[in-house]
Amino acid sequence: MILPAPRTAPLVGGPQLRWGVVGLGEIAGDFVATLHANTNQRVQAVGSRSVERADRFAAEHGIPNRYGDYRQLVEDPTVDIVYVASVNSEHRALAELAVGAGKHVLVEKPMGVNAEDTRAIAEAAQRAGVFAMEAMWSRFLPQTDVLRQLLDDGVLGDIPLVTADFGANFGDDRSAPVFQEALGGGVLRDIGIYPVWFARFVLGSPTAITVRGSRLDSGLDAQASIILDAREGAQALLSTTILADTPTVASISGTAARVEVRSPFLMPDGFDIVVGDERQSWTDRSGLRLREGLCWQATAIAQHVDDGLTQSPLHTLDDSLAIIETLDSVRSLF
Repeated sequence: MILPAPRTAPLVGGPQLRWGVVGLGEIAGDFVATLHANTNQRVQAVGSRSVERADRFAAEHGIPNRYGDYRQLVEDPTVDIVYVASVNSEHRALAELAVGAGKHVLVEKPMGVNAEDTRAIAEAAQRAGVFAMEAMWSRFLPQTDVLRQLLDDGVLGDIPLVTADFGANFGDDRSAPVFQEALGGGVLRDIGIYPVWFARFVLGSPTAITVRGSRLDSGLDAQASIILDAREGAQALLSTTILADTPTVASISGTAARVEVRSPFLMPDGFDIVVGDERQSWTDRSGLRLREGLCWQATAIAQHVDDGLTQSPLHTLDDSLAIIETLDSVRSLF
């Protein structure tokens, strides 16, 4: 079988945006590092409530402008787009601040802590006529585009079953944001969003949801096993936990072929396609692995903006809203 080539935007040589970053944690550092190492996108400014933290981050990554105030960053005329990488509870306020200053925005997943916040960000961006997107970076990986082509071309046949899991042991430090409801934490919003995204990517929005889950003594969602019913009897079997490491793999089982996405399925690597007794591998030849793959979404956005779009056709604002609505429903069921 000849597998299709990915249609991802080139990492170098395409349109360039000047980025600002607010929220300078681990994910922001990984994002900036891979942008500078693997693309021609450049981070022009960073912002934090602490000017000392902004200075340290800027010095580490070679960023010229740094601010101890978010408003100063979004008003920087040299910034085209703001990447919001703060804790989840701050996404709406910071995204609306950037949009209000006329900046495009990329907001870490989940775009909002609930559907209300997600809808508010999307509507604000659309009113302002600026580009806005949730940072569902897995959607922009080369392997994901190859899977999209296989699905659209019917190579896998009808799809009755999808599976995906994502579990990580976040340790005993209950002060971490993932353990704080007030900061928008919880397993579903932090990592459970990836299996739910994958299921929707393959099967579309669910028609029914079944959940068994567990919470911490604080009431925070910590683990969930989810069945999403979809069209024509298809189902997605999903699991997620912040209490233990899991294989973090995904599969698409079709009537003509099966796809097994390698661990961790949300990051760049590849997959096997199984037809009867034959197995064929597809591997991302870019050489990027793990969070280095964060850069693919940035180059895609640069092309979208250059094309005059205000949202991505690959991961639309409606997609983000549908996913958070599913997460809201799952959280309400246990």
